Parts: sequence; structure tokens; C-alpha cells
Amino acid sequence: MNAASETVMQPGHDIAAEVSFELEELDELVAELLTDHAEHSARDARIVALRLGIGGQRPETLTRIGARYDLARDRVRQLYTKAIGRIVREAARSGHRSAAVFEHRYPREAGDLRLVRALLAETYATDTDLVAMEWSYLKLRLAGHEQADAKRVAGYVMQRILGWQKKTAAILAKLHAPEEADDLDPLLPDIEWSSGATAPLPTASARVADGDDDGRGRFYLAKAGRDVAYDSALMARLLRSLDASAAVAAFQEEPTALTYQFAGADHVHYPAVAAQLADGRIVLIDVVPLGRIAFQHNRMQTELGRTHAREHGWGWLAWTGSALGPAQLMRRPVDAAIEARIADELTQGPYDRLALAAVRSETGLDLLDLAGLVLRNDWQWERTPMRLSASPSHRS
Repeated sequence: MNAASETVMQPGHDIAAEVSFELEELDELVAELLTDHAEHSARDARIVALRLGIGGQRPETLTRIGARYDLARDRVRQLYTKAIGRIVREAARSGHRSAAVFEHRYPREAGDLRLVRALLAETYATDTDLVAMEWSYLKLRLAGHEQADAKRVAGYVMQRILGWQKKTAAILAKLHAPEEADDLDPLLPDIEWSSGATAPLPTASARVADGDDDGRGRFYLAKAGRDVAYDSALMARLLRSLDASAAVAAFQEEPTALTYQFAGADHVHYPAVAAQLADGRIVLIDVVPLGRIAFQHNRMQTELGRTHAREHGWGWLAWTGSALGPAQLMRRPVDAAIEARIADELTQGPYDRLALAAVRSETGLDLLDLAGLVLRNDWQWERTPMRLSASPSHRS
């Protein structure tokens, strides 16, 4: 991996540098294309959405998607590939607005190295390593790159990620402890602690259907005494930090399965890890990418995790891959007049994509500013389609 692309996966790299409205707009555009595709095949459009994590949630493995639809893993892959081909062709035929946005971001005259660097940074910021090849290929195709070129560059992106995984696994296997890992100590003050009796640390992962999926990375961690699987560099960073921290005695990745409904569909969420501290207390930690922490779907998952932790007498922490967490975002300074204006307008009705874009243009709000306002005011920020609404208790 070259130095520039490796930087975004280093332990000390702050994900905040990669967060932007422009990056999130890409998901929104693909969601529009999926809505159109759903008229042809609702199931296949849903398979693509689940696989890519459209809406801000984590991408799902082919195995889990297959279990949802009672399909073999290879059949899911076939349906996904066929749907992507049709979506790309229809986008080109219809002149969808996505073409201009993707072409500007991934110009056809750009060299492979420039494209790989950009796509790697976006993968890391959105916590989508599991489908880095699929996302990279789709972005390039929508930008007008030829199929062979898109496959080549997407392959390079995946090679970089696999190279990082192998390098990390080799270092840990040799040393049994990472030489460089994030310090957990700065996170401890942000833990929300519960009262009452503490349930014991789980001894097995709740995620079994696809626990050994070959799309997941894995490395040996000393405190677990075994190979541990992970879906992304963000999750790997967290696990390495727990393994290296003197404050942590033991941990169990994906210790529980939380079931819920969102937008009329059934979902299962696996919080990232439960960690037992040296003093005996246990904290449930979930990985929520910084740029997506305020989206309604992710906030629902966060609240489920917080409730589960409280019921078990554990602490709770949402880890964003950044020094900025929910508490810091809620305290983020934003012009009071801008906040009051948005709050007042939302009582009259929600913002759609165009209304939100207009406010951003007029006020200069960036994505983290808006995320802070959403958390502070309990607004509802839905991802696909983009919609910002007042808290139910403040609507007229």
C-alpha cells in the first residue's frame, strides 16, 4: 500500500477529515436510482441497498442477505451483479443527475492512483470496507468509466485493503500486541454508566450466520486468545485499542443481536464489542461512523444499544473513529440565529433535499454542524430520501 492511501487506515487518523455533505450525497443519488430500479424488481433493489448499506447503516454480507431471502450466497451475488448492471445502464440512458456528480468526483481523465486514494478515503470514512470493491466499481461506472477500467481500479482498492489486513495480522501474530494503537483512555470519560447489578461479559459472539464470511478481515488478539473477525478498518482500530489498553481486561466482539423494525422492514443490529475493564465494569461499545451518527436509522440502533447496556448494568459508548463523539457534537458551536431559523422552519414542515441544500448554501453549515444540531434538538434526519424533520413533540 502506498503511503498516501495507507494514511487513512493508521491508528491515529481522525475520520473527521473525510466527512462531508458531498460524500453523503453519493448514497442519496444511488438511493434514487434504486427507487427507480425497484419498479422493475423490488427485491433486487433491496438486495443492493442492504449490500451497500444505503441509508447509512453498515453493509451486509452476502450470507446474511441470503438468509433474509432464503437464497444461496452465490445466488445473492448473481442478483446483485445483474441489478447493478441494469442500474448503470438505466442511469446512462435516462440522463440521471447522478452522472454529473459522479463524473466530477471521479473524472475519467484522472489517473488510477488518484482514484484509488479518493476511493480508499471514502471507504474508511463511511465504514464500508466490506464492500469496497462493489462501491468503488459502482461509483466509477456511474462516472462514465468503462467497465474494464472500473473493475481494474476497484480491484486496486480492494488489494490495498487486503494488503493492510495481511500486514496488520502479520504484525500482531509476531508481537501478540500492536506497537501502535489508539489509546483508550481519552474515551473513558465519554462512557455513560448504568447503575444496578452488572451482567457478566458474554463468552461468544451473537453473530454466527456469517461469522466466518470470507469478506471479513481477521487477526489474532492476545486478550481474546484467538483470531477475531472484523468488517472494517474502524472496527479493527477499536479492537486493537482494546487489546493494547491496560484499562481493558477482556472483551467479546458482537456480543448481542438487537432486532427492530425500521421503515417497515425487519433488521438485526450487532453492537461492536463488550469490554470488561480492569476494575470489573463492562462497557458496550458500538462503531458509528462520525458522518452518519445523526441519521435516524443509526440513532435508532444507538438507542437500542444504550438500552441493552442499561438493562445489563453496563456502560455505553458510541465510537465514531474520531475525537468527536456524540457529546462533542452536541456541544458543537453553531450560530444561534441559524439554529433558531431552522428550528422555526421545521415546525412548519420538513426540509427535503432541495430545502436542505438551500439552507446549507445560505448559512455555510457543514455536515458536522448539522449533525450537532440534529442531536441537540432531537430532529429526525432520514437518509434516503434526504429529509430533515422536527422532533415529533415540536411539530405543529
